[in-house]
Amino acid sequence: MTEVIKQLATRLIYRNRWLSLREDKVRFPGGHEGIYTVVDKPDFATIIPVHDDGRIQLVKQYRYTVGGTYWELPQGSWETKDEVDPEALALGELEEETGLKAGKIEKIAEMFAAYGVLNQTCHVFLATDLSEGQMAREVTELDMETAAFTEDEVLSMIQSREIMDSVAIGAFGYWQMLKR
Repeated sequence: MTEVIKQLATRLIYRNRWLSLREDKVRFPGGHEGIYTVVDKPDFATIIPVHDDGRIQLVKQYRYTVGGTYWELPQGSWETKDEVDPEALALGELEEETGLKAGKIEKIAEMFAAYGVLNQTCHVFLATDLSEGQMAREVTELDMETAAFTEDEVLSMIQSREIMDSVAIGAFGYWQMLKR
């Protein structure tokens, strides 16, 4: 059995509606003590919306933390609700960000966004049988654009760094692998 890192103490450093930051005092296998700084965030969903003709619907928005505007898959969490059903979250985020409803949605994967510092799980969904819905972007998403692209265009956008989001790239790659 592999030894694990043991938490000895924890201290809340910061909290807002989107996340909390804590510092854990830990003991590593072998007895050495240290700290881990952990970002606690609610789980989120990312959606691969595929139109009947095979095009994938993406969103583009400015990301303050990296100072740039990039294309990505629709994604998000509901910070104000506890115990959100991942499928309901995916359907809600899809419509909120793209104005599209999914007639069929299928969970294809779960992944960690950045498990070196963040304990957040991403639920990956494939959405098909798309139809027009009601766009309802949050105030922080008002600059968001949405458009549909072929699979080859999405691959080119990854190569040209128009898509830099690791979750979008991972979800798209996983979906490509499933299709083989």
